[in-house]
Amino acid sequence: MATDMEEIAGIVLAGGQSRRMGGGDKALLKLGKRPVLAEVVARLAPQAGSIVLSANGDPARFAAFGMPVVPDSRAEFQGPLAGIEAGLSWVRAACPGVRFAVTVPGDTPFIPPDLVQRLAEGRGDAPMAVAVSTAGLHPVIGLWPVAMAEGLAEALARGERRASAFVRAHGAAEVAFGPIRIGGAALDPFFNINTPEDLDLARGLCE
Repeated sequence: MATDMEEIAGIVLAGGQSRRMGGGDKALLKLGKRPVLAEVVARLAPQAGSIVLSANGDPARFAAFGMPVVPDSRAEFQGPLAGIEAGLSWVRAACPGVRFAVTVPGDTPFIPPDLVQRLAEGRGDAPMAVAVSTAGLHPVIGLWPVAMAEGLAEALARGERRASAFVRAHGAAEVAFGPIRIGGAALDPFFNINTPEDLDLARGLCE
């Protein structure tokens, strides 16, 4: 069982197209004095070793964060599985000996401080573990074996795009997380910013 954060890399997924926000980078929108991505990284950094950002486009826009930025290996936008595959491939090449990586979206600013520990403990004998909350399954919030980069590449080559179908087909353990309290409000720990209204809510909770 992977439980030592020193042996777990972090992959932040910021490659979405943000259609409901009118395009652009949701991760770079401000929550209070700093961007959404800064909130995500601040919560993930104590739980993981090396952190890489999986994002397409000009990596210079993320230069202030001081993290490696890796694009999808495929030209056309193919969804979060392609971002996870790119991140796992980077970890395999750059972090020898690291067997697992945790993935989180770049627009989920309230991830739990014990996310990695609980995913690792909940994995049991399963090859990987993903998060579940009252909002449902979160297939891109999970603990992945780095070796699964090859399986992801093969799935993408076959045209597979659905993250939920992939993790269930590969026997992922589903680890339940309850609501958290932010600013006195009960909130899904994997609340993500999809719309301007979501952004306003998150900003209010960060005040």
